[in-house]
Amino acid sequence: MPPLPPVTSDTKDWTWVLAEACPECGFDAAAVDRGTLGATIRTNAEHVVLALRAPRPATRRHDDTWSTVEYACHVRDVHRVFDERVRSMLEHDEPRFADWDQDETARERRYDLQDPAEVALGLVEAAAAVATTYDGVPADGWDRRGLRGGDNGSEFTIDSISRYHLHDVVHHLHDIGGAVTVGAYDVAAAGYREQTHVLSDQLREAVAAFAAALPRHARVLEIGSGSGRDARALEAHGISVRRTDITPAFVDALRADGVEADLLDPLTDDLRDPSRPGVPEPYDGVWANACLLHVARADLPLVLTRLAAATRPGGSVRLSLKEGDGDGWSTHGSVTAPRRFVYWREQPLRDTLTSAGWSVDGLVHADGLRGESWLNVVAHRSEQGHEQEGTA
Repeated sequence: MPPLPPVTSDTKDWTWVLAEACPECGFDAAAVDRGTLGATIRTNAEHVVLALRAPRPATRRHDDTWSTVEYACHVRDVHRVFDERVRSMLEHDEPRFADWDQDETARERRYDLQDPAEVALGLVEAAAAVATTYDGVPADGWDRRGLRGGDNGSEFTIDSISRYHLHDVVHHLHDIGGAVTVGAYDVAAAGYREQTHVLSDQLREAVAAFAAALPRHARVLEIGSGSGRDARALEAHGISVRRTDITPAFVDALRADGVEADLLDPLTDDLRDPSRPGVPEPYDGVWANACLLHVARADLPLVLTRLAAATRPGGSVRLSLKEGDGDGWSTHGSVTAPRRFVYWREQPLRDTLTSAGWSVDGLVHADGLRGESWLNVVAHRSEQGHEQEGTA
């Protein structure tokens, strides 16, 4: 198999993250506790491994960025390189490190072809090794120095190189945050289903209002079906629901319940309805309750555009996102592994929906069970739709 096209090379000198927080991933080198460094690296590896549970981990979601497997290979090799560098600093006075070209390594080792299960084992092993090395640094060893040769001759101490190293793997966890979130749901699917099987009064009213606005025997695409709770409520109103989820365990459980369900990523997969072959706009509505809040901010416009293109003109969408700024990780509820949440403000969300081909009919600010704020939106597909991205 020929190699995939090279990704966009990262030529930046990232040593600035030692002096200021990273605006992309939020890492703050000054806040790192050396006493928990080893444990943090081990936990980070466990979370990267979670991402490999997401569907098609070797598939690139964007041509110019690595797949989840490629990122995991890189993190594994980062651990190996830094383990060698730190041990060299402990054993020698001011060693000079050989250059390491991460892009060339990815091509030579064919990251794109490596087996996810083997990558997971190698990653955990490499993380454990370098974590053990950091655990063993004596109190008077953190100031030992080393030099990075060949580029700008940057000087590191073991203390600074450990923080630089940790930023690298934390940043890449952020890069694959969507896949990590899928993995978190996948390992906790049974508990999540149990916790979310009852429909709240507020959501029951939202289902009734959504169903009332649709034609009789309407066909609805549900994104993020999860436990199947919302689909059952919609069907009680006479709606035909196509259940989909990106998490394999949810889809398996729905099928075990005796209903049809499809594994589907709304960013990349074909949205056409298998039950309506040849119909270009098969859905009368889209139900996306508390699921698109995991979609990366840069990807949501395309997801909404694709959903609009799969919906008939005048068809409805109901979605809910958490209100706020930026994004962050959470381990609340029955899902103890980290999930990434992306927060939105009203006007940017309205603008994004409009640009994607939706006309907002209503946007309600609502309080959540844990004191968080939600943006609950109902919109309809504009008559002109959107010409950019189709359903296939």
